Amino acid sequence: MPLRESPSTQELRDAANRHVWLDDHDWSRSEANGGPMIAAEGDGVRVTDSEGRSRIDASGGQGAGNIGFGRTELGDIGYEQAAAINYMPQRSAIPSTIDLVRKLAEITPGTLSRTFPVSSGAEANETAIKVARAYHKRNGEPARYKIISRFGSYHGDLGLVQWLGSTPDHRNADYEPAYPGMVYAPQPNVYRFGNGDLTPSECAVHCAKAVEDLIKFHQPSTVAAVIAEPVTNDGIVPGPEYWPMLREICNEYGIVLIADEVTTGLGRTGKMFGVDHWGVEPDIMTMAGGLSGGYMPIGATTATTSIADRFATTDSLFRHVFTFAGHPVACAIALKSIEIIESEGLVENAAASGEYLMEALTTLTGDHPIVGDVRGLGLLCAIELVSDRTTKAGFGPETRMADRLTAKFSERGLILPVRGNVIPITPPLTVTRPEIDEIMHAIDLALWEIEGELGIASMA
Repeated sequence: MPLRESPSTQELRDAANRHVWLDDHDWSRSEANGGPMIAAEGDGVRVTDSEGRSRIDASGGQGAGNIGFGRTELGDIGYEQAAAINYMPQRSAIPSTIDLVRKLAEITPGTLSRTFPVSSGAEANETAIKVARAYHKRNGEPARYKIISRFGSYHGDLGLVQWLGSTPDHRNADYEPAYPGMVYAPQPNVYRFGNGDLTPSECAVHCAKAVEDLIKFHQPSTVAAVIAEPVTNDGIVPGPEYWPMLREICNEYGIVLIADEVTTGLGRTGKMFGVDHWGVEPDIMTMAGGLSGGYMPIGATTATTSIADRFATTDSLFRHVFTFAGHPVACAIALKSIEIIESEGLVENAAASGEYLMEALTTLTGDHPIVGDVRGLGLLCAIELVSDRTTKAGFGPETRMADRLTAKFSERGLILPVRGNVIPITPPLTVTRPEIDEIMHAIDLALWEIEGELGIASMA
């Protein structure tokens, strides 16, 4: 009997639209528009679909694909580990897991030294919040339960962490009531904060002081932690005073400082970790996708010695578990991914290529009236679109700007999803200057076309 032929692209697409529940994915519209794309294979920064068309993944797999596609050596490492031992017998430790957490202790700043491995960024942040609250209880301060995050930040979509950041699109309306103790500080976004007339340093100081004001208002004895991304997923880079001030404020009031490095970690900003730009040591650091380059689901919550040691004895255990926490195959692949980042100089490439990308993005403001702001650090960059530069008003949902522009990017050979009025640009850290030129050319053409459809005159 002959083997069944591989399913056609249309068969796969039909099955996806019937059975796959993708995140934030409108499958009815996707099907009407002939989607989704069926990704078949990848190499470097490029992905080839099931019909043989190649595109540059300018979003780098949601910023997780740090080392690029097609690294067969990671498959080899995974196979070798699975063949040796594929899971963790209870109350045991596996060499690959031990080697990974030891490596994280080596490359993270300061005394960050003990890691709770998890499977995703949301799990890492959920773990960090639980550690912070439990830490204060062990110190005899059980009333410390409030968590300060920043408006517009994103820390995941699990139970507790989905309420961090107070995202403006009401994505949590289905899950109310909110967890108690969620407190929101302003985002140090110099383009949006106040009247937009502050310098980055002035904005940083204002926003850091706002955190302190919230602590005082709510009483320090009720605040457990402050959580923030060094650079947001939308490319917002705080002024240089911000993170050192957060560190000083948290020290003064005995509050745990959590750095969410899920996107920024492992080289994306041109340093191994985002906080390295400001020489700050957080109390807890979280990591995820970039840890394995996207080759396996893995995340990590790493704490300082002083935090972790409060959970060292039988009567102070941290009662928290995930089925695949510290999975040996994921850890082996993550360790190899870090080795590639170091041996190939990908952190340095992110810094140099990121500077080149930002220079190119900045030129868009002279040609495209819908480009309101260009920002970023390393290879974590973004364009914010506006319908009016004077008022900084974005485009309303009736324009379907995100869907239309995402489709135009795809037509021009880019995988580059638009979120609301923001185009996040996070290619793999292996990206070259010629590849950046390709990305920029496609973005430029797509912006020209959408401006023409909207009847917006060119500024050239």
